[in-house]
This record gives sequence, C-alpha cells and structure tokens, in this order.
Amino acid sequence: MNPVAVHRASFDCVSRFSLIRRESGGGGFSGARIVKSRGRNRRLHAVTASLITSADSFEVGRLIGSYGFMNVTRFLSRLRSGDEFESTSDDFGRLKSQDIGEGAVKIRLYEGRISQGPFRGTPITFKVYPGQRAGGIEADMMAANELNAHSFLQSNKNLPANLLILVGGFETQFGEQWLAFRDGGKDSAADYARIASEKTSRARSQGAWNPYEKEVTMKRRRNFVVAILQGAMKGLAFMHANDRLHQSLGPSSIVLNTPAEREAMYLIPRLRDLAFSVDIRQSLPYRPSCLEEGATSGALSEQLWRRATASGAFTVFEKRAFGIADDIYEAGLLFAYLAFVPFCEAGVMDSLSLQRLLENTFRLDIEAVREYCLADERLEEAVKFLDFGDRAGWELLQAMLNADHRKRPMAEAVLSHRFLNGIVK
Repeated sequence: MNPVAVHRASFDCVSRFSLIRRESGGGGFSGARIVKSRGRNRRLHAVTASLITSADSFEVGRLIGSYGFMNVTRFLSRLRSGDEFESTSDDFGRLKSQDIGEGAVKIRLYEGRISQGPFRGTPITFKVYPGQRAGGIEADMMAANELNAHSFLQSNKNLPANLLILVGGFETQFGEQWLAFRDGGKDSAADYARIASEKTSRARSQGAWNPYEKEVTMKRRRNFVVAILQGAMKGLAFMHANDRLHQSLGPSSIVLNTPAEREAMYLIPRLRDLAFSVDIRQSLPYRPSCLEEGATSGALSEQLWRRATASGAFTVFEKRAFGIADDIYEAGLLFAYLAFVPFCEAGVMDSLSLQRLLENTFRLDIEAVREYCLADERLEEAVKFLDFGDRAGWELLQAMLNADHRKRPMAEAVLSHRFLNGIVK
C-alpha cells in the first residue's frame, strides 16, 4: 500500500471474518448482501464458488518480501477535537496537514502454485495477513474486505485485464489469512521507478552520457510510464463504474508483468491492494452500528465519509462524488511520482518528499511547482516529460490534484486526456 493511503477506522464491534467459513446464506463472507440484481447475484455466487479454499490445493514457494502500511490521516486546517468540524468554502476538499504513522498490519508475500485440479501448475502469489494475535482484528477486516472486493469485481463479465485476479484463499490454524492471486508479476510500479532511477544514477556516474543513448532511454521511459498510467486508470475507471473505490492507490499497489522498458508494448499494469476498497452503495450512508448489514464496509469507510462531510458533501450523491474525487487525488499523486522518480537520480525524489513539496510547500499550485523544478537541473527530464503537448502533463496533474474535489476529473476523463493519448514521444 502506498504511503498516502490511510483509512484507519475503529473495529471495536466488528466480528471476525474467516476465509474458509463461507456459506451462501449464512455468516462469514457472503455475496448475497452486496447487490440486489439477481443476474449479478448469480455471477457473484459463481465466482465465490469457483474460488479455491483448500490449503491442500496450493504449494507455497519462497518468501518474496513483506511490507507494512502507513497511516496518513488527513485533516482540514480547522479540524477541531472529536468529531466537530468547522470549514469554509475555501477549505472544501483541500488537504491542509497530515499525521503519518506506521500501521500494525504487516503483510508477507510468497510465491506459489496451484497443485490440484484443472488449474494445476498455475503460478500464484500469496498475500498473507497475520492472525489476530499479531495484527489484531484489523488484519482480519482487511483480508475479508479484499476478498469481498475482488469477488464482487470478478463477477462482472466485462472485467478488464488491469485488475489482479483472486483465485482463492484459506485460513491457517494460527489464524493467518492467505489470499492467493494469479501471478501478475513480481515488480510493482514502485520497484520499476527505483530500478529506473538507479539506472540513471549509474549512467551519469560513468561521466558524460551519450546524447543519443540518453534520448533513446528517455523516450522508452516516457512511453513506459504513460503505459503504466493508462493501465492504472483503466482499472480505476472500471472500479468506479461499479461503485467501488480503491482508497489505497499508489506505486506499490500496481503490479507489472514486466519492468523492462523495451517491452512496453507487452506491459499490463494491474491494480492490487484492495484491503481498503469501499463499496459505495453498501457504505452510504455510513451506519456506525456493528449490527447493521455491511458493517465491514461501513467501518472501513467511516473516516472517508467524515472527511466528505467536512468538505461540504452531505447528500449521498455528493459523498459518492467526493469518494471518487479522493481516488483521483491519489491517482494524481501516483502520476506525480511516476513523472519524477524514474527520471531522476536515486535519492533525489521519493514519495513522501514529493507529496510534501506539492501539498505543503506549494499548496497544490502546480505552475509554481514547475517554476521550482526548472531551477533544479536534477529534475530536467521530469520537466521535459510533463512539458510535452504545450505542458499537457502539468495541466493534467493540476486537474487531478485540484484543491477543490468538485473540480477533479473522472477516471474516464483522465484516460481521454491528450497527455495519455499519443502526444508524448
């Protein structure tokens, strides 16, 4: 999950979900309450029934790595203690300050494969949530919500290639929740950006960079970054069209089937990390009682809807628009990250320093950011990239990071913007 994603809630009254205790009409995970449409219900049950839920059907390989979650709580400048909010029209949708802390849930990733059945031999990636003893009930909530979100989205017959596919899951005797995903690649967009910046550092450390080689490299890099953004926005547009918010979009939540810039034409970026995904229809209006249907979704989205109210969104329609705009804002930060980090030497720019530059130093004034970057030769290639099409990149970045959430574009509008449609060379 990216450092910008935040959405801690109170889980005091939410019951534990087990991934292997599912009945179509009973407790645990059930698709029946997600949507009222009979046709969609049948497809959802078909998806959940096809998930592999026996641990004996999997083989576990080596540990790939692990990661944690950063909690970044967003405040308006006039946030008072408790639940009281005071804001003016100038404050609507504006990010004023942040409180950053480390989350308690630590995720492990393993290689694996399916060992039984018609898909025997299919490579997979395990995402392991700790049991309650190590991660608390929050870990179980996140695992259950991720399973719920993937099952719902995969029940859509128009599912795009830009979402990671869940194939099953199980719970161990220690309470760990193991989710199995079809292998979509080992590298994330964050991994790619780090590799690209390290290559830039190596090339410049060897003395003068051959101008021809540099231009070929940068052209491939620009095309690769645009391809990542296109894939990510296609996945996000699909989620929004199905009333699902991602709510943890960032460079680490996009997996790539290849990190090689020469293979841009074969690149398929896929969204992952749906642990904080919000079902808009299920969680609006938010109902705090844990006895209400959809308590999982409500608890995970509580902070989002409180921020929506603080930003002047009161009706269900306004809150839905706020939630979508919140995802677009995170996509804008992702865009900024991919526009800068791969084009700079290692250590020049990272996710948090870039976010602070945009939000705290320049208050989301992207034109002022450009003027600042022009004075730093280390950011030259990033400026060139965003300058294509008469500064089309800066234009799109300003739209996605607009301080007023009501003025941010929809995902489909981002996809159709000229910067993502052929002007970058």
